[in-house]
Amino acid sequence: MPFRYDKLFTLKMSALEDSINVKEINKPKSQPIFNRFLDFLSSVRFGIVLLCILVVLSILGMVIIQQNVQGFDAFYASLTPAERLVFGTLGLFDVYYSWYFSFFLLLLSLNIVLASIDHFPGAWSFIAKPKLDASRKWLLGQKQNAVVEMNGSLHENTERIKEVFRENGLNVKVSEKKGNTFVFGESGKWNRMGAYIVHVFLLTLFLGHFVALRTGFDADVSFTPGQVNNQIQIIQFNLDKKEKYNAQLPFTITCTDIQQKLINPGGEIDTTNTLDWRTQIRIDDPAYGVTTADISLNNPFSYRGYRFFQAQTIPVGSARTMKFELKPAEGGEPVALDLARNGTATLPNGTQVEYESFQPDFTLNGSNPDTKSAEYNNPAAVLKVTEPGKETIRVYAFANKLPDNAPINAPKAGYRWRLTEFEKAPFAHILSIKYDPFNAAFIAWYIGGFGLIFALIFVFFVSHRRIWALIEEKPGNQYEIVLGGNTNRNHLGFEDKFTKIVNSLTSKE
Repeated sequence: MPFRYDKLFTLKMSALEDSINVKEINKPKSQPIFNRFLDFLSSVRFGIVLLCILVVLSILGMVIIQQNVQGFDAFYASLTPAERLVFGTLGLFDVYYSWYFSFFLLLLSLNIVLASIDHFPGAWSFIAKPKLDASRKWLLGQKQNAVVEMNGSLHENTERIKEVFRENGLNVKVSEKKGNTFVFGESGKWNRMGAYIVHVFLLTLFLGHFVALRTGFDADVSFTPGQVNNQIQIIQFNLDKKEKYNAQLPFTITCTDIQQKLINPGGEIDTTNTLDWRTQIRIDDPAYGVTTADISLNNPFSYRGYRFFQAQTIPVGSARTMKFELKPAEGGEPVALDLARNGTATLPNGTQVEYESFQPDFTLNGSNPDTKSAEYNNPAAVLKVTEPGKETIRVYAFANKLPDNAPINAPKAGYRWRLTEFEKAPFAHILSIKYDPFNAAFIAWYIGGFGLIFALIFVFFVSHRRIWALIEEKPGNQYEIVLGGNTNRNHLGFEDKFTKIVNSLTSKE
């Protein structure tokens, strides 16, 4: 029967078509769109892109003066109408409070959570189920590997390897598989969890600041001794416009004293001559009673979710304490008088002296005392003096000597008054009051911030080191030890450690 090439061709084509059909049937299906979207959200690349975007936005927030920063008015006025329109439309005058900054922060937080969920099982397996054995081929395929010949029994060689591993800071486990003995040593296995610890503190930092921004507020309040406040004025910025409204406090704040510690007591009250600013307050709270506080630069005060910081001063010269010399108009021994700001005193003859004001550069504005400048050019204390049975009069006491015949230096209440000494202090202190009902900012800075620092130190300065030793028996009571190891960080340090272990095993022979 003649051979039919057409049938053979038909059979081959049929087989080829069947093969193609099988491949088409076995072709893997693409993942659902939702799964691919989750993979994209949890990808490391996407997280890095989000982080770069937030860094760029933060740089813009530092380069462009923000609308709640002092000096914004002048900056805004210097811009062209086009710049104002573009910057305002993009929200670049208030970057950190913009919707897109919060959106990218939320996306980055979501990315961190999803990425942690995806990669955590693999990282946890290093701790829960460590790889205790390895084939000869796999061990020799490691970057750090060696083969050592050793004499003695299997037990002796195993104990010798265990001893060397422990001497080099490795935790040791011995196992057997398919007739082979394995010695496994590792250190720093918890470093595999370092990335997730970093993630936890990052999320704590993000969440704390987000909650603090959304639930709290900041306000700057001016305090002068004797001032009583049960409200604070909150300022909201809308570009170059400031909207102010009062917020009622659940307690009353009384400023009892302010002080500026100067390097040179005879110098000016500017920042270059200052060691510290101190503001003493008393809080009268119907629910908790009376609380006192001394607020300085490095000593903020926290109370019921309110945190008080030194912000700045109103650098108009004033006095905290004063000393006076009173010369009787009819002759006699001078009388010394000490008086505190807002204080009162009584003279030996019963005359009452009360502090009214202090003018660093005294002048008269009509009939009222005033100051020509904030500097101590012509300091004078303005006092209210009441003699027994008489009406209260105003007395001026100058630090500079005046002629006896000067009209303003005429005897008052039977004395010539002179200011001999005073402790310099500013007119007022400005405290920054931050309200954070959940202490979210505290959690963010101290727990999230410091935790992140220590977590990063743990991640970068601790490494997970693993070394395997496969003990293979050779003829003549000889054993061949196949060593291999790896690490996730500090490869140069691990190379030195591996070489030391190999040399120790060799020298013990």
